[in-house]
Amino acid sequence: QVQLVESGGGSVQAGGSLRLSCACEASGYSSCRVCMAWFRQAPGEERVGVTTINFASGSTSYADSVKGRFTISRDIDKNTVYLQMNNLKPEDTAMYYCATPRFYYDFCPLGPKNYNYWGQGTQVTVSS
Repeated sequence: QVQLVESGGGSVQAGGSLRLSCACEASGYSSCRVCMAWFRQAPGEERVGVTTINFASGSTSYADSVKGRFTISRDIDKNTVYLQMNNLKPEDTAMYYCATPRFYYDFCPLGPKNYNYWGQGTQVTVSS
């Protein structure tokens, strides 16, 4: 079983910054070294993709709503991905989840149904 643990959430004013972390632990390396992604979900809303990173190549993708403000990165030695969030807006308020699929994708998707393992989430609240 793959375990993902998020941290770094909190409450900030609009324009502020937060840095989220997602640590991955598995019986083997492969499950933690494929695609990694961040999603967010507000109460009663569908889970929406935010950003992805291909753990092998380092290539990334972003939702239009966060492009230019959020940056995803990885630390291969630590099996950890990070989400640097700058210029936060009230619309960014949500529970943020990291996720990884069981199998390899050539290009990491932003659709939540493609992902098999999920962390418990970390809350991000942005006020104005």
